[in-house]
Amino acid sequence: MFTLFLEAAGQVALAALLLGAGLPALFAVGVRSFTLAGAAGRPVTDDETVTPSRIPAPLLRTIGTLCFALVVAAVAIGLTVIIATGFGQEVSFENIVPTFVPKD
Repeated sequence: MFTLFLEAAGQVALAALLLGAGLPALFAVGVRSFTLAGAAGRPVTDDETVTPSRIPAPLLRTIGTLCFALVVAAVAIGLTVIIATGFGQEVSFENIVPTFVPKD
């Protein structure tokens, strides 16, 4: 009985870590990559310090776009699960695309 509790608590902790801290961290990586991409071609004045990036600006923009796309996909899937529950159904990922199916 106690092992079942620990297993469930571990699953909740993992979900909280991925969704509670992982998505905001992924969003922050996207923002940071766009910031570095924008600073790559800007001249530096005497009163500011810009850390030069060794990664090319187009690659940084691609990384930022992928990060934002993953965050938007996670939010969309979360909303889909919430809406399906409201309709008394559940979400199936059998065909990769989430679809509503009646609860068993």
